[in-house]
Amino acid sequence: MPVGLLGRKVGMTQVYNDDGDLIHFTVIEAGPCVVTQVKQTDTDGYSAVQMGFEDIRPGRSTMPQIGHDAKAGATPKRVHREIEVSEDEIDSFELGASLTVEQFEDITFVD
Repeated sequence: MPVGLLGRKVGMTQVYNDDGDLIHFTVIEAGPCVVTQVKQTDTDGYSAVQMGFEDIRPGRSTMPQIGHDAKAGATPKRVHREIEVSEDEIDSFELGASLTVEQFEDITFVD
């Protein structure tokens, strides 16, 4: 399963490590994201997973977007993005699944 998640920058901070060096880093609120659409090569021409992040009030969204998210069993989302995946990995995603930061458990650094 490819690793990808949507998030929002919360801020910047800094800490001292054991050697006394000052380390700067960015704090990110990541996920949970909902799989709102699974695109496959035979129907869409390419394989990708569309994710939605951050709930929004229905009054702040459009009817087509509300209907699109409802097909996945999710409330309307503010942000939608696609991550292209290979055809072998596309079967590991299912519509309406929730993606969380737990998928980063074995990963040390992220972009």
